[in-house]
Amino acid sequence: MRNLIDFSSWQGLLSTLLGLILVTAIAVGIRLLVMQRVQQRRERQNRQINERLKTLIAAYKTLGGSFTGDLAVDPSHLRDVRLRGGEAAEGADGSERRRRIRDAVEAALSDVMLLGTAEQVRLAVQAADDMVAGRRIETAALVISLRDFIREVLELDAVPADLAMPKQGPLRSVAAGGRGGNAGAGAGARGGGGGGGAGTGMAAGGALGIGAGRAAQDADDSLPGTQTREN
Repeated sequence: MRNLIDFSSWQGLLSTLLGLILVTAIAVGIRLLVMQRVQQRRERQNRQINERLKTLIAAYKTLGGSFTGDLAVDPSHLRDVRLRGGEAAEGADGSERRRRIRDAVEAALSDVMLLGTAEQVRLAVQAADDMVAGRRIETAALVISLRDFIREVLELDAVPADLAMPKQGPLRSVAAGGRGGNAGAGAGARGGGGGGGAGTGMAAGGALGIGAGRAAQDADDSLPGTQTREN
């Protein structure tokens, strides 16, 4: 240490300052590098948590988006319904809706198996096994587990234990015809809005033309020769 610090001459003082500057720069560089690595790791973890939460929240909405009606999932496929001969009896629309609900529930269960906790994975696997076996399933237990986990990760207050929550079931999908009708209505509204805008533009153009004519007439009246002729 004594050899590094030398104030006996200007050369020694200069070498000492340069050494201190070099050591400080190296220490600051190492600190910045470590902080950058830690920040990158933290950002990566935050992205993973956000993606996981986004997926689990979407699965929660799919598995628990309904409170009324039939809250059980029918695992029957179209071929099973046709073999039973119940397609004509129960209606094609109802069968199609049940198939859409089943497909959405299967996708949500797959997401839970990928990103859920151990308890959620166990409940999702059990539900999937029941669907493969052709048994109707209910998703209320899995929905409760997802809700508690999401609220805990988001640091929200837990649901009060004395609060009786209604049983939740899979979200009922909207029929394709309804979406098409809404889209057609939206297109008609946009078309009507365009027609109204054209009519408004024509009316504004007419008003501007009338205003310009009146302004020209007032200017002619203000000329001296015009006033003399009138007199």
